[in-house]
Amino acid sequence: MFWDKVSGLYDFFETVYNGKVYRNLGERVAEEIEQDDIVLECACGTGAISKYIAPKCKQLTATDFSKGMLKQTSKNCRKYHNIKIRRADMTNLKCRDNRFDKVVAGNVIHLLEDPYAALKELERVCKTGGKIIVPTYINASGGVNQKAVRLLALAGANFKRQFDMESYKKFFIDAGYKNVAYCVVSGRMPCAVAIITKQ
Repeated sequence: MFWDKVSGLYDFFETVYNGKVYRNLGERVAEEIEQDDIVLECACGTGAISKYIAPKCKQLTATDFSKGMLKQTSKNCRKYHNIKIRRADMTNLKCRDNRFDKVVAGNVIHLLEDPYAALKELERVCKTGGKIIVPTYINASGGVNQKAVRLLALAGANFKRQFDMESYKKFFIDAGYKNVAYCVVSGRMPCAVAIITKQ
């Protein structure tokens, strides 16, 4: 699996290529987390966002499909005692409805065959009144992202779609979500953060 192969180098690549966004994204997501929250993170990768969520919440379950990425999360989050690290398929989560106060899925929507099915699953496990937080890299003006995307595609990453801000908003509208707030973490490869409040 591609993500297992690159897991040991992923933080280095992101820090060198897009360090400002990589750091600031975790901080921005953590702003949505409250002290008593039970949080699920899907596609946690190396724990780049997890390490900002864990100190803010009561409990974090960090999941990914890649065993290699989960090993990196374990290393990067070892000082936190309120985190469980699990392998999971975000399109078929093995947990009950309305389980989590916040559900986070960072930088994964563009990789999925059926992202709408994943969104429905995230919504299912989120409590009514809770938040589903979905950060995703968007294309910057000047085509900077295109170079990175081509490089990652050559290495074996399988991108199903790419977004700019307008197409990202349309993606959620097409999924039937009307109560969505957006912000952008600016940098070399900016990241749009969609925040859905579950009705």
